[in-house]
Amino acid sequence: MRSHYCGDLNESHIGQQIELYGWAHRRRDHGGVIFIDLRDRNGIAQIVFDPDTVEAFAQAERVRSEFVLKITGLVRARPEGTTNDDMPTGQVEVLGKNLEVLNASETPPFPLDGYTDVGEDVRLNYRYLDLRRPEMQEKLILRSKITSSIRNSLDQQGFLDIETPILTRATPEGARDYLVPSRTHPGSFFALPQSPQLFKQLLMVSGIDRYYQVAKCFRDEDLRADRQPEFTQIDIEASFIEEDEVMSITEKMVRQLFTQVMDVDLGDFPKIPYSEAMSRYGSDKPDLRNPMELVDVDDLMRQVEFKVFNGPANDPEGRVAALRVPGGAKLSRKDIDVYTKYVSIYGARGLAYIKVNKLEDGLEGLQSPILKFIPDEIVTQLIERTEVEDGDLIFFGADSAKIVNEALGQLRVKLGIELELLTKEWAPCWVVDFPMFEKNNDGNWTSLHHPFTAPTCSPEELVKDPGAALSQAYDVVLNGTELGGGSIRIHQAEMQNAVFEVLAIDDEEAQDKFGFLLDALKYGCPPHGGLAIGLDRLVMLMTGASSIREVIAFPKTQTAACVLTSAPSPVEDKQLKELNVRVRKPVEADKPKD
Repeated sequence: MRSHYCGDLNESHIGQQIELYGWAHRRRDHGGVIFIDLRDRNGIAQIVFDPDTVEAFAQAERVRSEFVLKITGLVRARPEGTTNDDMPTGQVEVLGKNLEVLNASETPPFPLDGYTDVGEDVRLNYRYLDLRRPEMQEKLILRSKITSSIRNSLDQQGFLDIETPILTRATPEGARDYLVPSRTHPGSFFALPQSPQLFKQLLMVSGIDRYYQVAKCFRDEDLRADRQPEFTQIDIEASFIEEDEVMSITEKMVRQLFTQVMDVDLGDFPKIPYSEAMSRYGSDKPDLRNPMELVDVDDLMRQVEFKVFNGPANDPEGRVAALRVPGGAKLSRKDIDVYTKYVSIYGARGLAYIKVNKLEDGLEGLQSPILKFIPDEIVTQLIERTEVEDGDLIFFGADSAKIVNEALGQLRVKLGIELELLTKEWAPCWVVDFPMFEKNNDGNWTSLHHPFTAPTCSPEELVKDPGAALSQAYDVVLNGTELGGGSIRIHQAEMQNAVFEVLAIDDEEAQDKFGFLLDALKYGCPPHGGLAIGLDRLVMLMTGASSIREVIAFPKTQTAACVLTSAPSPVEDKQLKELNVRVRKPVEADKPKD
């Protein structure tokens, strides 16, 4: 079969007879000479056919886009002035001697030989054609290299690759399960795993010591722009280990990955406590490429008469924060209105600002509709605290701490990109010391991570004051994207029962849902912890893709459907009867009366 891949040809092959296989990427007829760009997984080679090779030339005349070809010929240097430095194979070409059409092709529904702004629904419907495009193949090739690097790194650190079940039981992990009816157990259901969490903990009880898996996970979540119902994560767990060791293993793996695959040194992974991340960046996944930070000004606003500021400043649940935008004074009123509308998505009712035109002119060098509501001395202190310079702008958020953090945190990200304020290409960090619990809208406690995360306090302290408890949890963040997270796990039944008590999970419910884990904790469970990294997100960042759908071979749409295979789809009544399942049709909305 083939002697070389198209993309591997270079000047060292000049004079060699070769055999290539691939698709006709582009065909050009130039004054009696036919050029065919032949494409395979590794790249493109230019093939030249002239009329002297009569049979091959005749075949080349009938070739069209995406025909599958076998070509034999002689590698030669391109004539002077015709080289292409933008192509890896641009110094050579192949003089075609024989051409065999292995399969013809209909005209593709969209061009594959260049960028075309075609709708994603069309691309996904013809995904097998979309994946032929070089940029898509490059992403999947890089994904394969990333997975191999991660496996090698974990193998070298003594981890064992062990598969855990896909058919398991439903467990409350934050999202809805995908359920699978059982034919052999009428009325009962398996669930597809949201993560291998419980099984990897059981592997630690089993003495495996170090486990990893490139694991498929499934979550029947509400529709979101960049989520998939099935996704892949790098799952890690180890025994007799502490937080710092888990982070060290992860850093080594990620550093090695970026060095090997991208020749990039990620530098330090600073650790930022959760409370500090929220205070400085308004986010638990801060983008440290962005130099802007939120500055608390509650104390300055408590005495001002301006209710927009003094209300939240005097509210224990409120916050008033300032965001200095370098060079932001150039923003027009129209620009500011656009950003005001943007923060309203996160519940902000407005976006106050001060433009700093010229500091040496004092208050006369400032421009803002809110200056008349704030005493001069407070304005002076604001200028000093935010350390602004000429040409800067200060945005203010004043509301509940949650709204201010979300609104200014997201605005910070948006401004950093749109005003080109980012100072580096890559910026990793750890976020640590998360709260153990947070309150639902109904006032009940829920786990911030999951109920198997170990707290930093005793069981008695946990039950006495759940809101003060911190967890031994940690998230790894890169460029403002959470790559993954993990924790030290609970390994003693007493602590696990205390967590269940705070979460209002009684003994009967705990035994019904987690009895197998609680029983395992009684038999010498070692201290253990781990982490999971979202492979799809990681590949998306490393390839510069705009969506995780770009780095998954056959993704689902935003409505969790596969347009290529028309899944999900109805099944025959016979299958439903075998599964003891009856389908209830959705109730139609009431029709308006005439």
